[in-house]
Order: sequence, then structure tokens, then C-alpha cells
Amino acid sequence: MAKVRFAPSPTGYLHVGGARTALFNWMYARAAQGSFVLRIEDTDRQRSKKEFEEEILDSMKWLGLPWDEIYYQSQRFDLYREHAQRLLDEGKAYKEGEAILLKMLPQEIKIYDLIRGEIVFDTANFVVCSDGGEPVLDKDGKTSLKDEVLIKDDGSPAYNFCCVVDDALMDITHVIRGEDHISNTPRQLMIYQALGFKLPKFAHLPLIMDEGGGRLSKRTGAVAVSDYRKQGFLPEALVNYLMLLGWSPGGNQEMMSLSSAVEKFSIKKVNKAAAAFSMDKLKWLSNQYIKQADTERLVDFMIPFLKEKKYIGEDFDRQKIKNSVNLFKGRMDTFLDFIERADFVFIDELQIDGDVFQKHLSRNKEKEFRLLSDRFAQTEPFDVATTEKVFRKVVAELGIKASDLVHPVRVAITGRDVGPGLFETIVLLGKEKTVERLAKVSW
Repeated sequence: MAKVRFAPSPTGYLHVGGARTALFNWMYARAAQGSFVLRIEDTDRQRSKKEFEEEILDSMKWLGLPWDEIYYQSQRFDLYREHAQRLLDEGKAYKEGEAILLKMLPQEIKIYDLIRGEIVFDTANFVVCSDGGEPVLDKDGKTSLKDEVLIKDDGSPAYNFCCVVDDALMDITHVIRGEDHISNTPRQLMIYQALGFKLPKFAHLPLIMDEGGGRLSKRTGAVAVSDYRKQGFLPEALVNYLMLLGWSPGGNQEMMSLSSAVEKFSIKKVNKAAAAFSMDKLKWLSNQYIKQADTERLVDFMIPFLKEKKYIGEDFDRQKIKNSVNLFKGRMDTFLDFIERADFVFIDELQIDGDVFQKHLSRNKEKEFRLLSDRFAQTEPFDVATTEKVFRKVVAELGIKASDLVHPVRVAITGRDVGPGLFETIVLLGKEKTVERLAKVSW
């Protein structure tokens, strides 16, 4: 049975690159009816933080990627020391102070990567430095092989050693990770060899770059999953976008549920080329998902955002929020768009931008507004058809064009010159606030 793992380190939040790795592992496991292991690599006692661990777990749940097993490396130190001692006893490793190092033998190593095909490592010319230091040169000026640290001076296990021991003891059959780990592979293979463990199959995913081919920055998408959540993206939209970074279901299909993607997923169809992250594409997908989402579910998502802005309290009008969401759901990419564009529904004091006022309210329309306000105050029922009828009757009485009044009224009641249909907006705002705001405008 296939068994894969995602192994984040709680030294930082879960970013999109890690989330994409977790997603591909999860999809592989589910496609193969296998098992998905979450392994928290928290051996760095100084940098590992509980807050990061909690954020990683919460983000995984939010993305809809439940795990079948969970392990913490900090609870497995005895296992690592036991296997390091075995290598000492067999003469394959030696002690240097309190550290234990593996004797590295020059050799050619081949692996078949499920994405990249055959990869050959010549360890005689491959610089193996567990501490990431400079190449070690021998007396002839050639690179020499550095022995691999298994247990550090402080007694903590080294990264590559932990990976091998855990992958072997957890029966991991496929190691699916980012291509930035390719350089770790020969070191880990030599540890496998020394321990006599069976090798898993490897697949190294392409990196995620910005659209210009550079490294991701916060501006171009390199933020934590929790930040996308705070920005108001639906989890299924982010998951859908991440699965398209390096993989395609075929047929130019872009919107796909996680369950449908699992049915089509093949690790061998993952692209070797770097994937380009496009915030515009993510927002487009998010917009499509919001349009199709159940309104009641969107309301549930929206409530915490409205509370954070203090637009609603604990005793809120759910129907009012639902009506607002229904009106704006086709016009927003994220929930923050809703908070920004529908704020006029929830606030008492409206602020009109100076440029917008100058463009649409610079000419005195007190007469028109007073008449419209008086008529709206008497309108029953206060629905879209009736308010439109009243509006057009006022326009006819005044002998003006409807377009002369549409934008000024919109600005007066919402503070903006763009938005959903005017009469739908008027009904959403309600009679009392509409009448009040029309009467409040002063020139």
C-alpha cells in the first residue's frame, strides 16, 4: 500500500510551497487508496514554536487535507540515537567529541525520479556538507567528501538522518517533496545504504516562481496559508489553484473539486518546469467559487470578517447579511472585497470621497433629492419593482433623464459611483437609511 508523508518544520508558518507539497502528497495517497502521514520535524528546539505548529495544523484542516497518522520528531530522539549507535557498533560511523558521523564512501548513486526520470549522483564530485558550508578541498585542490553528521554535539539528530530513519520506520513508500531537496537525496541514500533500509521511490516537485521567473515574494504570493484565509479566499479556491501549479487534469479544465482531482491525479504527469504563481489567476478562481457557493455558507464565512470590522455585534441580522452577500457575490474575488464594497450597508456615517463627490454631486440636487426622499418615505412595498417605478415617476415629473439622477443617488446612499443595480441597492439599504442619506447630502 502506498504511504506518503508531509514533513513541515514548525519554525515558520505554512506557506504556499509547503501547502502545494502537502496537497500533492495527499492526492497521491488518496488516489492510491493509501495513507497520508503528517510528520512535524521539530528537532530544532530553539526555532520550533508552538504557535507555528498550531498554525500548520489549522491550515491543513482549513485546506481540507486530513492526515491518517501524525508524528513529532522531538518525541523520537531515542530511536535516532539507537540507530546511530548501531552504525557505531558496526564500524560505519565514528564519534567526534559528542557528535556521531557516518563514514562517506565515494560512489556513483542512481535513482529514478518519478517526475524527472533518472538522476545520477557521483559522490566523489558531489560536495556533501551537512552544515551547508563551503566545499572541502584536499591537498590537490579537488573537492573531497565530507562525512555526514548523524548526531550533533548537543545530542540532537541531524536533519538527513532523521528523515531516513523516520521514512524507513514509518514504511514510507514514496517521498514526494520540492526539488530544493534534490541535493539532500545522495546523502540520505548513503544513510539508507549504511542502515540497510529499503529505498522509497522519489518524486521532486518543481519550484513555484513568480510570473517573471524570479523567487516568490510577499507581493507575488509567498505568504502563509493563514494569510490567504485572512484575505478572504475560500479554501477550495486556494486548493484548486495550488493543484494547477505543476499539474493539469487535462482537457483545459481549470475548476475542479479535490475529489474529482484525486480520480485523475498521477504524479508522473507533474511538470518538471517551474510553476508560475499568478495572483490574478487565483483571484479569478476565487471569484468563480464564490459565485457558485451556497449563500448560507458564504454568510458563515463572512460573519467573522464583519465582526472584526465591528460592522456587526453578537446580536446581528443574518437575513441582512444574506441579502448583502446575494447582491455582491458575483462581484467579489475575496471576502475582503465584500467588506470594502458593502460597508455602506453596515455603517451609520457615510464618508464620500472628495473626487467622487466632485464628479457626481458638484451640481446642487437638493430639489431632486428632497422629492425622491419624500416619495420613498411613502413607498410601500419597498421592493425593487416599486422603488424603480417611483424613481422613474420622479424623473418624469422633473423633466430630466434617469441617467442624470442614477449616479448622484448611488453616491449619496453608498459613497461610491459603481456597484450593483441601483434599485437592488436601495432595497438592500432599506427605506429608513435611503431616505436619511438622501436628506443628509449638503452642498
